[in-house]
Amino acid sequence: MEDRNLVHLYQDALAGRLNRRQVLRKAIALGLSSSVIAGLLAACSSGTQTTNTPSRNGSPWPIDGFPPGGASPTPVPKRAGGGLLRLLFWQAPTILNPHLAQGPKDFNAASIVLEPLADFSPDGRLVPKLAAEIPALGKGVSPDGKSVTWKLLPAVTWSDGQPFTAKDVKFTFDYVSNEATAATTIQYYKGVASVQVVDDHTVSVTFKEPSPGWFTVFTGVNGMILPEHLLKDAIGEKARTDLFNLKPVGTGPYKVDDFKPGDSVRYSINTQYRDPLRPSFDQIELTGAEDALSAARKVLQTGEADFSWNLQVDPKQLEQLAEGGKGVIEVPPFSAVQKIQINLSDPRKDVNGEMSSLEAPHPWQSDLNVRRAYALAIQRDAIAKQFYGPAGAATSNILVAPASFVSKNTSWDYNLEQAASLLDTAGWKVGADGVRQKDGVRMNVVFHAPVNPLWQQQQELIKTDFEKLGIPVEIKPIDAQVFFDPASSSPDTYTHFYSDIQMFTNGPTTPYPLDYMDSWYGAEQNIPQKGNQWTGRNVERWKNDEYDRLYQLAQKELDPAKQALLFIQMNDLVVNNVVEIPIVAQGTPAGRARNLLNVHLSPWTSDLWNIADWMRGS
Repeated sequence: MEDRNLVHLYQDALAGRLNRRQVLRKAIALGLSSSVIAGLLAACSSGTQTTNTPSRNGSPWPIDGFPPGGASPTPVPKRAGGGLLRLLFWQAPTILNPHLAQGPKDFNAASIVLEPLADFSPDGRLVPKLAAEIPALGKGVSPDGKSVTWKLLPAVTWSDGQPFTAKDVKFTFDYVSNEATAATTIQYYKGVASVQVVDDHTVSVTFKEPSPGWFTVFTGVNGMILPEHLLKDAIGEKARTDLFNLKPVGTGPYKVDDFKPGDSVRYSINTQYRDPLRPSFDQIELTGAEDALSAARKVLQTGEADFSWNLQVDPKQLEQLAEGGKGVIEVPPFSAVQKIQINLSDPRKDVNGEMSSLEAPHPWQSDLNVRRAYALAIQRDAIAKQFYGPAGAATSNILVAPASFVSKNTSWDYNLEQAASLLDTAGWKVGADGVRQKDGVRMNVVFHAPVNPLWQQQQELIKTDFEKLGIPVEIKPIDAQVFFDPASSSPDTYTHFYSDIQMFTNGPTTPYPLDYMDSWYGAEQNIPQKGNQWTGRNVERWKNDEYDRLYQLAQKELDPAKQALLFIQMNDLVVNNVVEIPIVAQGTPAGRARNLLNVHLSPWTSDLWNIADWMRGS
């Protein structure tokens, strides 16, 4: 018997995918000794202690709000024979290198091929992928939180047959941390001092400071491992032009056969994949759809596809489509927030060849009272109810998960009269033409959002209320492929932010949401500008010394209670300064065919994180 078969039987037992009877039957069939079988049965019993995130006791990070135990047992697939799996993404991928990805459209497509050391289940617990086991405090994680040692699976190969080793993990760090690479995942590795290869199947990560978020490195969508043997000469400026970006070689269950950027990807089984029982589907076809509604219809009503992603569609329409009986609606736990971002720089003034420059404050949105007026002019509850139904709820927070990090200090209101009073106080008076103006400057808000009927309807609702206040609004829908691609030459990307306000949805990708809170960190390199190819995350161009101080403390705090306080304080600063306006807390729905099993949407990672387990059934 190959060692990898034993490893994966152990992992299936540990993760709860097999019960004790199934483990015993398979172990006997593999001819295992009684001592090995006993160990497997013990793993089956104690899996929740080993594969899940650590409990609060001894853990450097809180997990309040996550239910106890691991993922529910799921049907076990068999290798191949499942035919074609049809995926619809209304934002089609443009690149398949997750470390150069410009959003979920790209890293979802990449996650079918490439893998991290571990991924996150729906309740935020770590699940091994390329790791043999999950580290814990005192078992791989040092007591001071400054290092973590990962044990890697043996006998894993890349789809081209080359062995996967700890050298690939170290290389991934070298690739991402090289600033000339311009990796979009670099912020997750800023706290890493070094990555050392202990042996072929052991790697040690040392942090610059105590790291409560040790598990955000090499995990989830930001931690997919790259092959050194293919990319060692493509670090730095050569990274963006390497053919690997269009046809990656990975360790995951599938390999890329054909990729048409912005249109479709075709995959087939990676014959080198380590698990003899997975994957079930012979081929995958990921295609772009016209919009979210057509993607939903093809899964829920007509049965032309098996899975449709990110269905931001009128909830009433979704429910009507689901009545067709071909598919069902899946909603993960709420973690993302649909918000309006407010540009604090001037999108109309050219400074050395760029608009929205740090050197040019916005002529009216720099005024806190104006931003407060904006916040009072948005009907959050109406938007949540009308456009999201059970998939959303009105919120006053920009951080809505995990539960222990959610602020109870904020509130929201819809009050046009109070909004008008704030504008008057700020000196922005209504002129003879009905438009607010001050010192010869007339308000005129340009409002960007990706093309999506749901978003455009919300834009119209917000526009109506703004114009009641004397603030003209120009709605400018942007093609989603352009909006989420800072590498585009178009000025309409969300990081260029050549508008006054813009709207979209995002949220943390791990249960320790330091990556998400990086969105308001004021370090100059974190602010999109011409000099860094608009790759920074602080798109509002906001600088606040107190926020930066709290963010830096959160990078090394190990005490769970103090962690929670830091994140709540950061949330409150963003909300109270109206840097952006949170509207709806969401669990973005997806559609799946009724006979597609083992789809467990997680808000912390790719929707396709466990695609190796997907199978057809009744």
